Amino acid sequence: MKYLKFKNSDEQVAIGKMVCVGRNYAAHAKELGNEIPEFPIIFLKPASNVIYSGDAVIHPSYSNELHYECELVLYIGNDVKNANDKEAENAIQGFTVGLDMTLRDLQNEYRKKGEPWTLAKCFDTAAVLGEVVLKKDYKLNGTEKISLSVNGATKQNSSVANMIFPPVEIVKYISARMMLEKGDLIFTGTPEGVGKVVPGDKIDALIENIGSIKTNII
Repeated sequence: MKYLKFKNSDEQVAIGKMVCVGRNYAAHAKELGNEIPEFPIIFLKPASNVIYSGDAVIHPSYSNELHYECELVLYIGNDVKNANDKEAENAIQGFTVGLDMTLRDLQNEYRKKGEPWTLAKCFDTAAVLGEVVLKKDYKLNGTEKISLSVNGATKQNSSVANMIFPPVEIVKYISARMMLEKGDLIFTGTPEGVGKVVPGDKIDALIENIGSIKTNII
């Protein structure tokens, strides 16, 4: 079982399901040749995929195109179903930085065949997490910068303001379709600038006022 790490709190919370939003930044959708979605595109990652800042991402041997995706991650602090605006806001009780590691060659192959993306998104070490900043310590203002560098070179540089679907709308949409529970995490999508990494590369990811994570590829 994997547990969340919090800033300024020793609370023990097991990680539940990780619900991920695809194509939530228009420029990222365009860079991969995808249409801008009319509603959130949802997929899941299991908690067993989680590693933490400072741990290494293991490059699967069956893929030749491992990509990074830096994302704002929402921590769900109480159970919620069919949330309205206020309930969705209250359910979001913290934030962290996450990397949604993706096997892009497998994803493209599955998409062409009309098959699920699951094995392109779910593999050991496919989700890197930083410490969760609780909302009582920091309230998201919606303009935070989000960035990622590989070996010191900036690759992603955007703002959470560029999301197509903001956090409250995401929680409302998901909770209308599945119960969100304490310990669940929502990856809110990545901006443009995604790319390939190989063993030996070092990744630094940052979201302004939220935190940072470091990992390397082995």
